[in-house]
Amino acid sequence: MKNSMVSGSAICCRSLSRHFGEVIALNTLDLDVPAGSIFGFLGRNGAGKTTAMRLMTGLAFPTSGKAWIAGIETTSGDNGSRTAFGYLPQEPAFYGWMTAIEFLDYVGRIFGMEAARRKQRITELLDMTGLQEASRRKISGYSGGMKQRLGIAQAMLHEPPVLILDEPTSALDPAGRAELLDLLVGLRGRVTVFFSSHILADVDRICDHIAVLHRGELLEVSAREDLLARNATDAVEIQFEGGSTDEKTDFLAELNRQPWIDNAVEISGTFRILVSDRNLAAVRLPALTVKSGMVLKSYSWVQPSLEEVFLEMSG
Repeated sequence: MKNSMVSGSAICCRSLSRHFGEVIALNTLDLDVPAGSIFGFLGRNGAGKTTAMRLMTGLAFPTSGKAWIAGIETTSGDNGSRTAFGYLPQEPAFYGWMTAIEFLDYVGRIFGMEAARRKQRITELLDMTGLQEASRRKISGYSGGMKQRLGIAQAMLHEPPVLILDEPTSALDPAGRAELLDLLVGLRGRVTVFFSSHILADVDRICDHIAVLHRGELLEVSAREDLLARNATDAVEIQFEGGSTDEKTDFLAELNRQPWIDNAVEISGTFRILVSDRNLAAVRLPALTVKSGMVLKSYSWVQPSLEEVFLEMSG
């Protein structure tokens, strides 16, 4: 039964916990995942990410707390709730003696899909995941990357509103990773994608919301841009199109004369300016840039990478 309290969230966790004796794998997780978002779930090894995902999907029972997906409680032991999501575990398992077509047909039957719709979706997903040519080969002969792509196909087969993916790009080569990430981006706004990954560049590339888990505790959850903005340094990087050596020398000297600038350096044609008063710099630095007489190529406040923020938070 749907719960109106959580109907605005694609995934909702309330005080979700899992203890193994004295070991607390997950401690009172409260989490709301916006519908239609691509949500990155980050944490070091042992942070509790896989435990949280297994609890959300009903594959393990919580010590306390509850979770809902698409408004349906998934921690109640009701197998019917599994139609609300597609799940790809970190190490998917298959019947090696089946072909991809046979396996996907088997999965479709489990979800009660009609024959015509099963056939259509299998064709669509084999094409989407690049497995069409290998679709009649036994899965036992598939590479790790091919099995990972087949896992994505089975998770999406019944057209769930939520996809939960545990390390979906870990076994893929760079080309396969790029194709999968493009596929996930194409789902934005139509399907909620919740995934964990150790490849922070992938998360940085496609996620619009991010949560950071550390030792079973939720450290941070926010929109990606807000997270990076809160951790931004008070520094600006400026590049010019051309400009003589004298013009650049004069500009650098002018910058270092300003009382609201702590330090300014030029490195390989890029001026990096550390300011002591961000508000004053926002007003006066553009004017100094125009005054230099050089043609502006780029002007940006420096943001740390997601990797730098993550390491700082979970260090």
